[in-house]
Amino acid sequence: MVEIAVALITLAGVIITVAVGNKKTSKDIKSQTDLTIYRINQLENKVEKHNQVVERVYILERKEEVEEEKIKVINHRIDDLEKYHN
Repeated sequence: MVEIAVALITLAGVIITVAVGNKKTSKDIKSQTDLTIYRINQLENKVEKHNQVVERVYILERKEEVEEEKIKVINHRIDDLEKYHN
C-alpha cells in the first residue's frame, strides 16, 4: 500500500513538473514567435524601400539614355550646321 501511495505522489509530482514546464515553454515559444514576426515585418519594410529605389533608378537610367540620345542628335545638327557654314 505504501508503494502505491509513493507511486501516486511521484506521478503527481511528475505531472505538475511537466505542466509547469510546458507552460513556460509555451510562453517562450510565444515570445520568440512574436519577435520573429516583428523582425520579418521590419525586413519586409526594408525590402520594399529597396525595391522602390531600384525602380526609381531604373526610371532615371531610361531618362538618362533618352537625354544622351538627344545630346547626340543636337551635336550632329551642330556639326551639320558648322559644315554648311564653312
